[in-house]
Amino acid sequence: MDTRTKILTAEAAVELPGRLAREGRSLVVVSGYFDPLVAEHARLLEQARGDAGALLVAISKPERPLLDARARAELVAALAVVDYVVLPGQEPADEFLSRIPCARLVRQEAEHDRITRDLIAHVHRRQQSNEPRP
Repeated sequence: MDTRTKILTAEAAVELPGRLAREGRSLVVVSGYFDPLVAEHARLLEQARGDAGALLVAISKPERPLLDARARAELVAALAVVDYVVLPGQEPADEFLSRIPCARLVRQEAEHDRITRDLIAHVHRRQQSNEPRP
């Protein structure tokens, strides 16, 4: 399966809750950076989804991204727990997310900042422990 088919346009994402409601399915929306995507992100997505009928992930733009948005969207779409991914585009994230009625909205940007800081600190510790000693 080409998981890139999970990536929706902004318009399709706004229409998604209506379609799911007609099918009797609820929607959870999670927004975050996923830059870079690590195992902890997958665990957080699984937890956020809970028993919802579908999970839509909105890819937010971090201050200084490592990966471009499309690459992050493709990585997130490859996760089995994720049903749909959207790149909000030029519209501010808060405005875009307010247009998507959902059972629950989970903003994970602050948590993703922490995850990135922890990853950077881990890499620095590893580099320091591998430095040759005089």
